[in-house]
Amino acid sequence: MMGSRLWSQCFEWAVRDQEPVWKLEEMRTMEYFHWEEEASMRCYSPSDALMYAVVHNHLRYAQYLLSHFQEEALKVAATKLHCCPPSAPHLALAVTYDRRDILTMIIKIAHKLPGLHSYINRASCSHLSDGKTPLHLACELLSAETVLILLGNGASPRVMDGKGETPLDIILEQMWSSKVNVSSKKLCLYYLLLFTPSLNFKMRNILQDNPEFWTPLLGEDKFNYLVGKTPATLYLTAMQRVLQCLSPAHFPHSIKALPIPHSLKPLPETQEDNSL
Repeated sequence: MMGSRLWSQCFEWAVRDQEPVWKLEEMRTMEYFHWEEEASMRCYSPSDALMYAVVHNHLRYAQYLLSHFQEEALKVAATKLHCCPPSAPHLALAVTYDRRDILTMIIKIAHKLPGLHSYINRASCSHLSDGKTPLHLACELLSAETVLILLGNGASPRVMDGKGETPLDIILEQMWSSKVNVSSKKLCLYYLLLFTPSLNFKMRNILQDNPEFWTPLLGEDKFNYLVGKTPATLYLTAMQRVLQCLSPAHFPHSIKALPIPHSLKPLPETQEDNSL
């Protein structure tokens, strides 16, 4: 019998090497001796396997797991920190490793399962990573396309992490602290504002106290809107209302179908349709 650590490496290496699905499933369901869990026999769960598939971007295996083990694949193992609510580690991994195709697959399954209606807004354990949601992570990584995918599929820009910060705070903090990747930061900010009809964020005082920094960076209209001096522009108000009426489960098709010029539609450059 093979020890848990060695078998774990063999299984992960097989996923990393993009081995065929049938071989991976044969390995996953093979029992091995697990020393850490009261010296018991066990096999890898669909949830464990999906973690490896996300990390190593094995699209076919991720699709198989999500098609055949919908609830089990997204099930989170119980932790010792029972005070923390359920998290979404697969989604967080997909954001962290920039696996947008698998991210979209996961979100589609979450839309289908009644028990996962709030899955996209689940925060990580506050004891381990400040209770960040996948949207917080996408903003930290300045992944504008992922930010839009999450927002379009129902991620809330108003959810706060363990520090009381919203995703909007994350972007504004990065703008304040560094002039690197300004275009990506501005695009993330644009997407966030489209899906945030009411503003409530910690960075407002920083903006108010430093207009000479923010006005050239954001533009006068956007700066005045963020600090509460003026209402949103007509375009922003109209788009916020329209986006509120669209079903997240049908993103991005619902946006593509809008009877407005393509240039006005907030869509990522590429949006694959990964049907399961």
